[in-house]
Amino acid sequence: MISVVIPAKDAEDTLEECLQATLSQEGLDQDYEVIVVDDGSTDETAAIAKRFGVQLIQQSNAGPAAARNTGALAAGGEIVAFTDADCVPAPDWLAQLCRPFNDPQVVGAKGTYRTHNKSLVARFVQQEYEQKYQRLARQPQIDFIDTYSAAYRRDVFLQNGGFDITFPVPSAEDVELSFRLAHKGYVMVFAPEAMVYHQHDNTIGEYLRRKYPYGYWRAYFLHWMPEKALSDSHTPASLRWQILLLGMAGFLSALAIVWPLSGWLALGFFGAFYLTALPLLGQIARRDRAVLMPAPLLLLCRAAALGAGLLVGILRPPSSDLSRPVGLSFNARIFKRLMDIIGASVGLLFSAPILPLAAAAIKLDSPGPVFFRQERIGAGGNSFQIIKLRSMVDGAEHELQSLLDDNALEGPIFKIPDDPRITRVGRLLRRWSLDEIPQFWNVLKGEMSLVGPRPEVPSVVEQFDDRQRSRLAIKPGITGPMQVSGRGELNLYERTELELDYMHNYSLKKDLEILLRSFPAVIKGKGAY
Repeated sequence: MISVVIPAKDAEDTLEECLQATLSQEGLDQDYEVIVVDDGSTDETAAIAKRFGVQLIQQSNAGPAAARNTGALAAGGEIVAFTDADCVPAPDWLAQLCRPFNDPQVVGAKGTYRTHNKSLVARFVQQEYEQKYQRLARQPQIDFIDTYSAAYRRDVFLQNGGFDITFPVPSAEDVELSFRLAHKGYVMVFAPEAMVYHQHDNTIGEYLRRKYPYGYWRAYFLHWMPEKALSDSHTPASLRWQILLLGMAGFLSALAIVWPLSGWLALGFFGAFYLTALPLLGQIARRDRAVLMPAPLLLLCRAAALGAGLLVGILRPPSSDLSRPVGLSFNARIFKRLMDIIGASVGLLFSAPILPLAAAAIKLDSPGPVFFRQERIGAGGNSFQIIKLRSMVDGAEHELQSLLDDNALEGPIFKIPDDPRITRVGRLLRRWSLDEIPQFWNVLKGEMSLVGPRPEVPSVVEQFDDRQRSRLAIKPGITGPMQVSGRGELNLYERTELELDYMHNYSLKKDLEILLRSFPAVIKGKGAY
């Protein structure tokens, strides 16, 4: 069964049409239920829900995040779909939204907005969304799901606490959840045919009032998800540039009072601002030419409102304490990356004399390439090719199945003390961890870190539970808490506990301690097989 959750607050003007469309869904091969969560309405919202015979839950006003969570807790379906009380789903909305879940790896899906509103502002808003949908459609996985048309597997949704209820207003609480799930490497996809119709903003005032709080609350959670300030699957890079360019133009315009030359510089930044908007303006010219007239002003309004919200959110964040996910702060990421670049560069420099000697020994000892490449799963579930000096016979992965009965560890991790696939030279390389030297290149490329969780193969990650997926919130490391605490003798559960403790209590000092402890760990050779 599928459960559809609709949060509603004083929604008497729109809820009836929403429910009529939601209860008339077509093309489904299973039953569905509709749950309306009345979030402290003072109008006829509850009476309308009762008249349609849907499940009604009433609660004191706690915000849309809490309302959706309440609905998900009461839901009986394996899939929980969300839309808003001011949306009108298309007849096949639910079927299209749930179709991606035929793939058991998919935990979330995002649909699209359409509008019948003929106002120029609303049509501009729709063109904004269309540009973002084009970006989403090019990506096999996404990290950005907003809840006007969204669905999640209920078990994953609840295991991760649902939406953060400390977001008090409709803002970025829905996107924050999808970012958290993406950190853990969960698969979420775009379902462009899962359409709901919405009025959008009618006036510039409405548009500004919606954009400002979005910028404000997004700034708040970017404190611990700083990489999303640079890129996500939904937001065009041009929008980020526009916010920055408009800020510079505004600053230089104010400076022109005391330094006239800055006024000309400000004009240059305004020109650059509109250059970055050319792709959207070109799209508007092709699809809805009348919107070109207000578009230049609306572009300025968009960047100004979002930029102001971001600035205030950074300088004066709300006092409420959002539940911070596992991960590193912005400052920690900067210092850790600097340490990685310096450390990997030094590591490659000092290991340069060893590599040709090791390469010659590998070639003389057994046929096959010098380097071994294998797919591993890194931060956010992204795959990369790890590079090692080959320590096994060529084609060793194809012999794995015949050795599984000899596995010395519980769970999906495979290790045996006397693996017959390891070559004579390979045993020496592994004993002194020399096979790991090429991974300094993975570090320089930004795929790995000097210190972090162990990078696992896809078949192991597929068996992770939700807690174990938290390891994917940061880059894997050449060394880490596992390598200095037993190495190959630790099973997946033991590794996870060590690595989550490292992540929850991260500091640059801890990284340095692990790096220093790695040398005696290599010398002792415990678990090095």
